[in-house]
Amino acid sequence: MNKNKKSLPIIEKAVVSGIASEGKAIVRNNNMVIFVPYVIPGDVVDIQLTRKKNNYAEGKAVFFHTHSPQRKAAFCEHYGICGGCQWQILPYSEQLCYKQQQVIDRLTRIGKVESPEISTIIGSAKTEYYRNKLEFTFSNKRWITEKEIRSGNRLDNRNALGFHIPGKFDKVLDINTCWLQDPVSDRIRNEIRSFALKNDFSFFDLQNQGGLLRNIIIRTSTTGEIMLIVVFFKDDPVRREMLLNHMSERFPEITSLLYIINGKANDTIADLEVIPFKGNDCIFEEMEGLKFKISPKSFFQTNSEQAYNLYRIVRDFAGLTGKERVYDLYTGTGTIANFIAKNALQVIGIESVPEAIEDARINSTLNGITNTLFFTGDMKNLMNETFVENKGCPDVIITDPPRDGMHNDVIKTILFAEPQRIVYVSCNPATQARDINTLDSRYKVEKIQPVDMFPHTHHVENIILLEKKIK
Repeated sequence: MNKNKKSLPIIEKAVVSGIASEGKAIVRNNNMVIFVPYVIPGDVVDIQLTRKKNNYAEGKAVFFHTHSPQRKAAFCEHYGICGGCQWQILPYSEQLCYKQQQVIDRLTRIGKVESPEISTIIGSAKTEYYRNKLEFTFSNKRWITEKEIRSGNRLDNRNALGFHIPGKFDKVLDINTCWLQDPVSDRIRNEIRSFALKNDFSFFDLQNQGGLLRNIIIRTSTTGEIMLIVVFFKDDPVRREMLLNHMSERFPEITSLLYIINGKANDTIADLEVIPFKGNDCIFEEMEGLKFKISPKSFFQTNSEQAYNLYRIVRDFAGLTGKERVYDLYTGTGTIANFIAKNALQVIGIESVPEAIEDARINSTLNGITNTLFFTGDMKNLMNETFVENKGCPDVIITDPPRDGMHNDVIKTILFAEPQRIVYVSCNPATQARDINTLDSRYKVEKIQPVDMFPHTHHVENIILLEKKIK
């Protein structure tokens, strides 16, 4: 017979003293660091420990004795449940300060390299409705909130269309209003849910792998275009046509209406066919008169307006005179490559997703750009010494890797290529700092510019300029 798990204590009147990684706050108690979500520095709270290790613990606030004078009221009805926008109770100016400090801490503790003074973080003009892409999940296992449980009312409808509950892989919080994307996203999502419930469409059952409706993806652009992708778990032509025709009639502003049949055990759509139902098969973004095609599977920075600031800084850091050969690593749909092309002799973009490279080439053609070349392949395999010897050594390398940072083989090739400048864009200052440390033998950090792409979250984008050291 197993012994009952020992219950963890409640820490009373704990003072929240700082902000940690992943958006959680810090409480220090008897030489132990406790990580707590949904509190901010200055709060005095009772904390129920939920996990305890030798030198740290995790917990949740169960009672507030005093609220921090900085605390703001949460503007979202789903705050504290859906897991997003954890910092909306912090004034935006304070969010920016913590993000800037996060960059400094990572470069100091992980990078351990000599660095200039960091430039002031560039905040987002929009702190609400700033995202151009959101994905929502259908589920027949709707998350029941504590408020609903306390009400004692019987809940007959367990269908939901919204976001996964953190740590609960099969539970979905039904979302009424989301402040991340243009309100048209709410209207589209709520109409699909209403139509599905009215017509008895089955919602996805993740555990038993059944149901009809699986996901929707909504993409918008600053040009006013809207893409809606409906993902079905199985193909039911009659119901599929009913839903898509209804959405087409109800929302004529949708310029790209698409669908996918995904009967796999996972939600990824990279290997699936996207089938046009009505309108275009893509939408477009514009920057400085350039048009950028965005296909259903294409990556594009999810804060379009702030992305423009990001790309302007990248171009400035690159210091192009029109004579340079530039490598754009992890180029995606070639947005940076095409954005800087007029200032360079040649830009070579590398990306692992074939559909993205196809869009990158189309984007060059759309904009009359003739000095770009794009290649598809796994970065660590394609970006090697032979590639550099065949295509020519770069004067500048721009790299914008995923959160995991660059593979060691890629860094070795960069060191072999010996560009004069490296512009490193990262959504994860920790892995960026790690890679900077590896490059430190030959490159010196000259400029650091954080950019906030995601207000009300702990995420921060950072751009670093490295220049080759004089031997």
